[in-house]
Amino acid sequence: MSQSSLVRTPKPNLTYRLVSSLLVFPVFRLLFRGSTAGNNRVPMQGPLVVVANHGSHMDPPLLGHALGRPVAFMAKAELFGIPLLGRVIRACGAYPVRRGASDREAIRTATARLEEGWATGVFLDGTRQSDGRVNNPLPGAALLAARTGAPLLPVAICNSHRALGSGRCWPRLVPIQLRIGDPIPAPSSRRRPDLDAATALLQERINALLDQGPQHP
Repeated sequence: MSQSSLVRTPKPNLTYRLVSSLLVFPVFRLLFRGSTAGNNRVPMQGPLVVVANHGSHMDPPLLGHALGRPVAFMAKAELFGIPLLGRVIRACGAYPVRRGASDREAIRTATARLEEGWATGVFLDGTRQSDGRVNNPLPGAALLAARTGAPLLPVAICNSHRALGSGRCWPRLVPIQLRIGDPIPAPSSRRRPDLDAATALLQERINALLDQGPQHP
C-alpha cells in the first residue's frame, strides 16, 4: 500500500454540508435537472486529482459537491478577503492563489492539499471552452499526480457551457450531467513524455465521456 493511500481524507465540515444541501444541490438537481453517472468509480479515501472539462463558472461548485467527497479548488486570493464569501469558500476547501503567482507556486499549493488527503480539482484546459470540450490540455494535473502518487479521475461535465457559458449573463435551464470515468494511475515519472501521455489519455477519456449519448435538452 502506498504512503498516499494511508493519508486520512478530511471530512466535510458543517459549512460545506450546508452549502451542499441548501444551495448547490437545489440548483443542480431542481433548476438544471442535474444527475451524475459513475459515482461508484470515485475513490473515497486518500489524495485524488479530479480532472474535468470546463465550460462554465458553475463547474467548480458542481464538481466540488457532486462526487460524494469534497474537492478543493484554487481561488483568487482577493476572494478570501470578502468576509462571508471568504469563510464559505475556505470551508469548502478552496485555497488562495495570489494574482500573478507563478505556476510553480500554484503547483506547490495544490500538492500540499493532496498531501493532506484532499481531492483536488483541475480543469484540463485551464480556462473555459466555448464548446465545453477538452481542446488544449495542459500538463498540470499529470504533474500533480506524478508529484504525489495520487490517481487521476476523469470527469465530464455535460452541458454546463450551454447553461452558463462564456458571454451568457442569464442561465439557460438545460439538463446538466456529470459523467465519471475510471481512475487513471499517476504517471511513473515527472518526465515530459510521461506527463504528455497521461494528459493525452485524460483528454481522450473526458471527450469520450462527453460523446456518450445525447447532451441536448
